[in-house]
Amino acid sequence: MSLLQQIHTGKRQSPPRIVLYGTEGIGKSTTASQAPNPIFIQTEDGLDQIDCASFPLATTFDDVINAIDSLIKDEHEYQSVVVDSLDWLERLIWDRLCKDYGVNSIEKVDGGYARGYTHALTLWRMLLSGLDALRTRRGMCIILLAHSKVETFSDPEVGAYDRFSPRLHKHANAVITEWADAVLFATRKIITKTEDAGFNRNRTLASGLGKDGGERVMRCVGSPACIAKNRYGLPTELPLSWYALMDAMTQTDTPTSNQTTNLKLKH
Repeated sequence: MSLLQQIHTGKRQSPPRIVLYGTEGIGKSTTASQAPNPIFIQTEDGLDQIDCASFPLATTFDDVINAIDSLIKDEHEYQSVVVDSLDWLERLIWDRLCKDYGVNSIEKVDGGYARGYTHALTLWRMLLSGLDALRTRRGMCIILLAHSKVETFSDPEVGAYDRFSPRLHKHANAVITEWADAVLFATRKIITKTEDAGFNRNRTLASGLGKDGGERVMRCVGSPACIAKNRYGLPTELPLSWYALMDAMTQTDTPTSNQTTNLKLKH
């Protein structure tokens, strides 16, 4: 068969690769547990209150890779895999490199000069390659969870400002963000208003706060406030819910519309 005979035309149907990040306790793991028949790969201990299937807590990078290999090779009925969380996984990657190079800090790997962070990308790509195999060979949805941090971003057009991003080293962030089909920021929707405080002074009040601190939402489009993106034409903001995300994805004319419909209905 010639190369021209192997050309693919039309839209492709593949399960989504999603990164969901946000503050502690916002509901990332709960949202991921709503995906179709998920299996969690734990790198941190925090699933006690969630009814879900999970591998034993991973304490090394090899534990994570072995879990992925098992899902690739062994028979099972899981339809989604959740890595919880990326920032704790990054520590396992750094531990692996420190062990390989006989040092006690990622800063000292291969003589220092930030070479450790570059070497870490090799292990990150190994992980992503395994997840892609689950997606293409087993038809599994990929969900990666992470905590958030506030970083200073230098914009050459408007200057420096603070924004939320996944709590990862910048090199890892760049690779994972580019790889993912959607990077979603989980946060609380808080509405502020200004009122007269007297004596020619104003004060800002937060409104729309419920007993849990405000409506939980996902930001689906990037802004100066946060890193976010998607390849599905999603709206700027959605409720923090797997079902809301799948509803929005199936309403857009994208290569994965039919696949996401199946993901939602199989749950």
